[in-house]
Amino acid sequence: MSGTEDEQLTELKDWWQRNGKPLVTGGLLALVVVFGWQAWHRYQTNQAQGASNLYQQLLETTLNPSGKPDTAQVADLANKLKSDFGGTAYAQYGSLFVAKVAVDNNKLDDAAAELRAIVDKPFNPTLGEVARQRLAQVLGAQNKAADGLKLLDGDADKSFLAAREELRGDLLVQLGRGDEAFTAYQKAKAALSDDAAVGSLQIKLDDLAKGDA
Repeated sequence: MSGTEDEQLTELKDWWQRNGKPLVTGGLLALVVVFGWQAWHRYQTNQAQGASNLYQQLLETTLNPSGKPDTAQVADLANKLKSDFGGTAYAQYGSLFVAKVAVDNNKLDDAAAELRAIVDKPFNPTLGEVARQRLAQVLGAQNKAADGLKLLDGDADKSFLAAREELRGDLLVQLGRGDEAFTAYQKAKAALSDDAAVGSLQIKLDDLAKGDA
């Protein structure tokens, strides 16, 4: 380092000792906080926009009119959501779509793995409940209805109660426990206000009642 650079560095250090600390503890600190907050907000906004755009691509790929999405492309987009926006709702929604495509292709183990990861650490209660019910369905399709039932223990949010109880009934029917299934279907029916949905449940209830006759 040259003599001139040494002198400049010394002068900078002297200036900092005289002026830097008071500035940081005063007005400059306020500016740093304000500009730092604005930069963080812009970053968050850009992150959300990027995740939203990627998720939109995933939607269009998964729900294409042909009904036969490109499995590799779905997996690639979902993996980008996980790697670039891990820990967000978008990443977990992506996993739900990967699970859907896996089920459609009869890859139940893959679907279960995707859903289990959400159930174990959901971004929010809604995502957790959706993943829980879908995983229970997958387990039922794997002839693991008893394991699926365990996932449905405990309380459910009122808006999910009917779906959970109907699913519980389906799994109980699979296990040959008709009386318990009938009770579950009745609970599901009581929690519904949609006449069309009630109608489908009534068919299940009637089928069980006929079986007892």
